[in-house]
Amino acid sequence: MSKLKTNYLGIELRNPLIVGASSLTSNIDTLKAIEKAGAGAVVFKSLFEEQIQLEELELENELEEYNERHAEMVKLFPTLKHAGPAEHLAKLKKAKETLGIPVIGSLNAMHPDTWAEYAQAIADTGVDALELNFYTTPKDFEVEGKTIIQSQVEVLQSVKEKIKIPISVKLSPFYTNPLDVIRRFDETEVDGFVLFNRLFQPDIDIDKEELVQTIILSDSSDHRLPLRFTGLLYGNIAADICAATGIMNGNDAVKMILAGADTFQVVSTLYRNGIDHITEMLAQIEGWMNKKGYKSIDDFRGKLAKKNLHDPFAYRRAQYVDILLRSNDIIKTNALK
Repeated sequence: MSKLKTNYLGIELRNPLIVGASSLTSNIDTLKAIEKAGAGAVVFKSLFEEQIQLEELELENELEEYNERHAEMVKLFPTLKHAGPAEHLAKLKKAKETLGIPVIGSLNAMHPDTWAEYAQAIADTGVDALELNFYTTPKDFEVEGKTIIQSQVEVLQSVKEKIKIPISVKLSPFYTNPLDVIRRFDETEVDGFVLFNRLFQPDIDIDKEELVQTIILSDSSDHRLPLRFTGLLYGNIAADICAATGIMNGNDAVKMILAGADTFQVVSTLYRNGIDHITEMLAQIEGWMNKKGYKSIDDFRGKLAKKNLHDPFAYRRAQYVDILLRSNDIIKTNALK
């Protein structure tokens, strides 16, 4: 599959398929299977600062539970210091030492001063690159959007000053103008963008009348949003583009590359179809390339990006108007099925 070779974040990959951060990428045996199946690279499961703080709080509560239980006792247990991210970093280092494909670290921090600290710790494991997950859950009516964006820009700058390995930013689509935000990040000379982060959304159990947490895997229809922005961004930013969300098969992946993606990430499709689906997806991409006569990924990357199309409405919402005008035909067609 030499014709699938590509570059991402300055790193040569044997193909553009990257397995995204998830529980799948935290187990060494699964990581070995992912490499054997043919993945070009892997993003190790994210280090969540919020989870670390929660674990530290739980441990502290457990240690305090038996304090002063007996009149002559001050503490039943000796004071212990929680290992914090040490276990995660040890697993990440082992993954890098074990695998022959590039390993990318992933970070979700909470506070401006801890982003750089944790980024340095991850970089010290020897990983090939670092993926920063930028998103903010709105919870304060008084905070302006520009304040959030500026804070993220400053975080990115502080991390770049701290570490020397390539950095990508995985973004949420929930900005007023994602293109403007991406442009600002691109001006900091970030190495790549991952489009987009699939965020948890709450649900309600109406029988129990309570909030519930459910995991909803993506499907092929979800790739249209990253496809749109990939097509708009190609040729207009210096950083690489990695498409994510809703890429379930080789055909979905080909669409992303035609729109201008350098690489793409998969997660949900592996939960649905198993690790061996990686091999099948790569075979589908190469089969399509052979059918079309393409010798390399570069031969068709960005061919259908907005920059390379003459259609003034390419990737614009105006295309939706045509669908609305044809809505009666669509309804009639579906009624006949």
